Amino acid sequence: MTDNVLEPQFDNFFALFEQPVQFEVVQDNLDQRLRFLQKRYHPDNVAKNIANIAKAQQQSEQASALINQGYQTLSSPDSRASYLLDMAGQAQSLEHSIADLDFLEDAMEMRMDLDDAIDAQDIATLKQLHPQITERLAKQSASFKNAYESQYWQTAIDSTQKLKFLVKLNADVVTAIDGISAATHLDDDDLYV
Repeated sequence: MTDNVLEPQFDNFFALFEQPVQFEVVQDNLDQRLRFLQKRYHPDNVAKNIANIAKAQQQSEQASALINQGYQTLSSPDSRASYLLDMAGQAQSLEHSIADLDFLEDAMEMRMDLDDAIDAQDIATLKQLHPQITERLAKQSASFKNAYESQYWQTAIDSTQKLKFLVKLNADVVTAIDGISAATHLDDDDLYV
């Protein structure tokens, strides 16, 4: 890090994390690079290289924020797809509504099933929904990858919009399963008191 600005690689998350500019990433490599960058740009390490401690602290905070943002962006398929489209100058239509009525009907049905299962604390239904959502995520990821590589921008945009919905749905089902499982384990502890 220099005395004036963050290194140029900070404006490209793929370069920052030493990943090729493509949809597929290796999560273990991202995790490893995150740890390296966190150590490298830790305030104690940065302060050794810059005379002005306050400036070093500020630059370390900026670097940490960008490192964390880059990691979050590249770790999630929806944000990674959005980022790739943005890099290609094709992200302008991402906020439009999903036009695929079959997808919307299926997605709304899954959302209602998820909400019903959460309300009923029905972990069996949640565990049935999870692989269905994961399968749809894989399908949309493959669709995005193929469209992006072929520069079929509208298809890539459509897949990204669907990925955003499915990633949220997946996070909700995982959170619900974890919450119900944790509550069940807390109840089990009462047996041993």
